[in-house]
Amino acid sequence: MGYSYYRNRRFSVRLFTVILFVILAFSGVGFSIYLFYVAKSLYVYVIAIGFLLLSVISGGFNLYASMFYYKSYFYKDFLRQINYKLNKKIPEKDLPTVAVAVPVYNENPKILKSTMENLSKMKYPKKKANFYLLDDSTDKRKAEIFKEFSKLYGFRYIHRKNRKAFKAGALNNLLGKMKEEYLAVFDYDEKLVNRNFLLDIIPYFNDKNVSYVQTKKDYVKTGELFPDSCTLFDSFFFDFIEPSRAMDNTAIFAGSCGIIRKSTLKLVGGFPEYIVEDTFFSFESNIRKFKGLYIPKIYALGESMKTFTDLAKQQWRYNYGDTQFLSYFLHRTKNVKTLKERADYFTHGFGLNYISVLVVLFTLISIFIVFSNVPFTALNFYKVLFAGGVVSSYLYLEIFGMVALVGSFLGPAIMTKIYFGSFKRGVMFYLLNFALAIIRTKAALSAVLHTNTKINWSRGNGSITNNLFYSIINTKVELGFAFFIFMLSYIASITNHVSGGVWLLMYGMLYLTTTIFTYKYK
Repeated sequence: MGYSYYRNRRFSVRLFTVILFVILAFSGVGFSIYLFYVAKSLYVYVIAIGFLLLSVISGGFNLYASMFYYKSYFYKDFLRQINYKLNKKIPEKDLPTVAVAVPVYNENPKILKSTMENLSKMKYPKKKANFYLLDDSTDKRKAEIFKEFSKLYGFRYIHRKNRKAFKAGALNNLLGKMKEEYLAVFDYDEKLVNRNFLLDIIPYFNDKNVSYVQTKKDYVKTGELFPDSCTLFDSFFFDFIEPSRAMDNTAIFAGSCGIIRKSTLKLVGGFPEYIVEDTFFSFESNIRKFKGLYIPKIYALGESMKTFTDLAKQQWRYNYGDTQFLSYFLHRTKNVKTLKERADYFTHGFGLNYISVLVVLFTLISIFIVFSNVPFTALNFYKVLFAGGVVSSYLYLEIFGMVALVGSFLGPAIMTKIYFGSFKRGVMFYLLNFALAIIRTKAALSAVLHTNTKINWSRGNGSITNNLFYSIINTKVELGFAFFIFMLSYIASITNHVSGGVWLLMYGMLYLTTTIFTYKYK
């Protein structure tokens, strides 16, 4: 079987994905239309309008996502054209100087040591590359250890006592001191697996308009369900969204495993001092008409998430930062020239809110639907088991609601099976998004209100009782919401709204996963 066969097969798979997104987009709208059809009171009309509004927003995002999946298929051809014009054979004497920076804050010394050791073996003229450890650690013992690591592996050690602006501040501090022409950034846990990183990527900067080059970020596979499922958050982004956006010149510098031109970074005033400094920098660079490139090749592997607490903290930070960016972008929309670029940035800023805030709002409006005077079929367990046929035409309303919920579950599971070879990880990915829904929603509210920049969860001491206690305390909002839905599910069931009760029961179980995951993956 030749190349053309596999190319056609990959295209067919992408086309199937687009169709799946389109079905999901229109299913919610169809359910909204049916609500209008059966509405017999102002209250139900209000519910129908609310559901339609959420469905249109959700459908719009699904349709836009389908464009990412379709367009990313052509990225190899796009990159091939760039590589064709590229002069990769730069004489050693003409290679530019590069600063390789690793920002750290009270990190695991064992992991950091491995990272520094591997980075120090990177292939590049020794006089042209300098390595920096940017240490913001407040743990004095760790700071001393990190200082020794720096001596051992030839890193220049820079310690800040004041953590102003966190990672952005540490990088800007280096920017004010460095003499090198380019800045490469790696996270403390990213182990180099391809020593040609600098030699491969630096030639792309022969194009004077290139501001930064981002490579694919990936993680060490553990063979365990939870950590390997957590990697899907980045996998979907780097396999589909980032390539598509790179073709629109709206690719995001993702904070590490990439290189930035120092002159451009200085021109935009350094890294904007926000939680997701990389996104803000990418935006500032792009609106000045510099290019951002994406190379879908893995040069380093990071550590997978081991605990749900760590995942929750990461997602809080991401959605807090993305919500900040959304506000920032909306105030600077006039600086973005094309409608396509505006759409890319808007969907980036609103993306995590789409799979969190909208999920919570859909849950709330579903409760109103179940307890409205919408003519649900008077359905009890006896009729379900022994009616032998369609009980009522209104049963379609209840079936439609269930199908929409099940469809939203099967979508990511099927896509994960198709693209990453695991249906099980797709199911876990779906559950994780629900488990994180309220956490991300609270992060968005905190960003709007300018309050907590991070989630403050306590950890248990290892005993079953203690871990269970802290799991309940840390997720009390999600747990309370889940049991509230369980209560409503019971009430719906005993008042002959069995399908409505099952609908709410499913929602309750989904929100309960926050507490379950916090306890299980502690």
